[in-house]
Amino acid sequence: MDLFHAVILAIIEGLTEFLPVSSTGHMAIASAFFHIENDAFTKLFEVVIQLGAILSVVVLYWKKFFDFKKIAFYVKLFIAIIPALFVGALFKKHIDNVLENPLFISIVLLTGGIILMFVDNWFKESEIKTEEEITPKKAFLIGLYQVLAVIFPGLSRSAATIIGGMQLKLTRSLAAEFSFFLAVPTMMAATVKSIYDIWKDEPAVLNTQGIQYLLIGSLVAFIVALIAIKFFIGFLQKYGFRWFGVYRILLGTLLIGLILMGKL
Repeated sequence: MDLFHAVILAIIEGLTEFLPVSSTGHMAIASAFFHIENDAFTKLFEVVIQLGAILSVVVLYWKKFFDFKKIAFYVKLFIAIIPALFVGALFKKHIDNVLENPLFISIVLLTGGIILMFVDNWFKESEIKTEEEITPKKAFLIGLYQVLAVIFPGLSRSAATIIGGMQLKLTRSLAAEFSFFLAVPTMMAATVKSIYDIWKDEPAVLNTQGIQYLLIGSLVAFIVALIAIKFFIGFLQKYGFRWFGVYRILLGTLLIGLILMGKL
């Protein structure tokens, strides 16, 4: 990986992290397209810049994140993150193997797109309009939906958790916001774990150049994500999921075709 690749991946991450199109899937496909070696540093880089993008949520919703009077908010995030932490540790080797298989990711992109075409019709009725109304039980169930994205890279963490929230009667906008909030501790935990693993097994990866790439990539992803998250909320409220489904179907079909022809 060189600096150009680092910036490209960071832009892709920032654009797609909060959209229901799978940032992990897009980065995996981009890595295959640019022939970026899937080594230990690349895997670490892709996790760290996801945290960079997700920290934009803290900036945009800083009043919510730093309102320490509402302990229940933090408790619900902690409860919701438990399933992903457990499953992520249990299936780490499976996840790493899947991320090296563009065909699998492309099929998941396509399948997820078909699902998104019908989501708005499935969950029209909503009763829960504020975060305070989300019970610990519902928070845990949304966390279980997040597990699907952990097991099936390319599904999209945001799509899984937003759909899970809507199935539990949250409004589209509230389901999206809770998905954003949940992403912060999830990716913090993933980043700490990835850095620890690298430090333990391959400390040479964290050299001066590597750290520079991580910082630049995180900053680029953060800035791009600030713009993307505002776009997503407005687009989702106005148009719903249908057009994201169309995009995923077209992209998944194109990628499957390129892979079968040996072009990717």
